[in-house]
Amino acid sequence: MSAPGKIGKTNAMRLLDQAEIPYEVLEYDTSDGQLDACSMARKLGLPSDQVFKTLVTTSGPGEFFVFVVPGSGELDLKAAARAAGRKKIEMIPQKTLFPLTGYIHGGCSPVGMKKGFPTFIDETAQLFDRICVSGGKIGYTVSVDPLLLVRLVNGSFEDLTVK
Repeated sequence: MSAPGKIGKTNAMRLLDQAEIPYEVLEYDTSDGQLDACSMARKLGLPSDQVFKTLVTTSGPGEFFVFVVPGSGELDLKAAARAAGRKKIEMIPQKTLFPLTGYIHGGCSPVGMKKGFPTFIDETAQLFDRICVSGGKIGYTVSVDPLLLVRLVNGSFEDLTVK
């Protein structure tokens, strides 16, 4: 896989390479400030349910969980708590994201965080041969086989979105 544009490879891309997981880097324009998954999908001409966002949550001090859900969906916090085996899950404060994961808001990938957190991917990912997740930097996404991704992050597929 060749490095994208001028940025070189991100940590997420290097880990995908190390695991010998094929992926494609897709670059999108961020000059309009629209960084959400649905905007990214529109810019790339992809269905918004095939472009996934990475959300980091907590169930209390020192307990963090990662949820990967379709851009068109909303994380069901009760379903997330059930998947994680906790009573309650809430989103972490945005200011906590970078120190905790090494990624900034809009560029958070489920691959290559500073620490390995329990990771859950919405079960709808299995409907696609490839899904898009952040490439680890704003303006870059990677298209990857969800079955290989879930193995790499030692995750599981769960029903996670609001119905």
